[in-house]
Amino acid sequence: MRVGVLAVQGDFAEHVAVIRGLGHDPVEVRLPDDLQGLDGLIMPGGESTTFSRLMDLFRLKMPIAGLAGDGMPLWGTCAGLIMMAREITEPDPVPMGLMDIGLVRNGYGRQVDSFEEDLDVPALGAEPFHAIFIRAPVISNVGDEVETLARLSDGSPVAVRQGRMLGTAFHPELTRDRRFHEYFLSDVFRA
Repeated sequence: MRVGVLAVQGDFAEHVAVIRGLGHDPVEVRLPDDLQGLDGLIMPGGESTTFSRLMDLFRLKMPIAGLAGDGMPLWGTCAGLIMMAREITEPDPVPMGLMDIGLVRNGYGRQVDSFEEDLDVPALGAEPFHAIFIRAPVISNVGDEVETLARLSDGSPVAVRQGRMLGTAFHPELTRDRRFHEYFLSDVFRA
């Protein structure tokens, strides 16, 4: 499969390495033409305001929204999830409104408040998934069509799915555990 990774800013190289390691063809997406012929797209973590401005500069938001609307599988991690949200509490950046969720940017605190937690993710099997949260967004509400895949120990949702869209408030690409990437490339693609 040809899996695009939005490569305008953030930790796209880590996603590219995992996709390649799973035997698929990663494509670094920087311009609208790079979206041609993709089977799916990952929007990685990074700094969401910069991320949004670069997506505007390179005119990527409308083509990505169109592809998602046509059913192309899309996965956002951290800043990528912020861009996919229906709404965020801050006025900037303006999210794309693709997934029926509300978010609070940096909702768990600043860089020094970053943390790790083992999550129960039934869709990935019985073994907990070790999640890394870096200036992570808080998923403040989920729509009726959104399935919560994982929660923190306090009950807060941190991994969600809506049809062929997947969102994680944490960074699976920074671990050696490839199960979220495998889940995206199998279950989400087949939806």
